[in-house]
Amino acid sequence: MQDIADEAGINKALLHYYFRSKEKLFELIFFEVFDVVIPQLKATVSTDQLVAEKIKAFVSTYIDVIQANPHVPIFILHELSQGADRFVEKLKQRQVLPEMAQFMLQLMSEMEAGKVKSFQPLHLFMNIISMCAFPFVAKPLLQAVSGLSEEDWTVLMDERKEEVTRFILSAIKK
Repeated sequence: MQDIADEAGINKALLHYYFRSKEKLFELIFFEVFDVVIPQLKATVSTDQLVAEKIKAFVSTYIDVIQANPHVPIFILHELSQGADRFVEKLKQRQVLPEMAQFMLQLMSEMEAGKVKSFQPLHLFMNIISMCAFPFVAKPLLQAVSGLSEEDWTVLMDERKEEVTRFILSAIKK
């Protein structure tokens, strides 16, 4: 909290008065990010586009959001490890979970029509989320092993949008 107060140019007591703890402050910031991000993600899956275009838009938006807020995946993992039920309930109360039903129906319709392979749609979401978020969680390790600079990392993550999209579409292509 002292580091945060110093960076903000205020005293620690004032910071504690308004936010009570580092966790409360971080939670406020986290939900501000979610309040901006979730409408973007919802918009990507509720268009009239084909499944492939929605996947591409979702992956691109998701990676852009994480690039702008790299602390979010680590915060989510921490919160889930501290009490998944409590964290999920907070998300539900704020209504920040994206509505995926429409996209799932479209995906199942394309499966029935033989346009894509048949699979459990939840696997698609787990694959996309993990393929997009994990590099940011493991960034220090990946940079240490590869020797990538911050600039190179940014380029790699921009390339990752195309790579994840290509990989996912190849996996579901019939």
